[in-house]
Amino acid sequence: QVQLVESGGGLVQPGGSLRLSCAASGSAFGIRVMGWYRQAPGKERELVATFTNGFTTNYADSVKGRFTISRDNAKNTVYLQMNSLKPDDTAVYYCNARLNGKIYWGQGTQVTVSS
Repeated sequence: QVQLVESGGGLVQPGGSLRLSCAASGSAFGIRVMGWYRQAPGKERELVATFTNGFTTNYADSVKGRFTISRDNAKNTVYLQMNSLKPDDTAVYYCNARLNGKIYWGQGTQVTVSS
């Protein structure tokens, strides 16, 4: 089993920045696919950014140029640096990991962009 714990969400003004963290624990050795999704009220969960293997990244068009995903393999942690935040970025952000055919989700962290 893999446990994912997110942190770093909060309230920020438009144009501001936040950094999310997701730490994987348990049987987390060897995770290659790991990233972030988000779900806004009344909308479906959508991909934000992810590592599609150990090092290749994929971003949603809506966040390209503003968000950056990175990882620290020694800490089994993935980060999401979010800059130039917009009200449309308001959502619950979920960490996602895939290992040995199984999909794992974190509990989610709220990001609210509002003045």
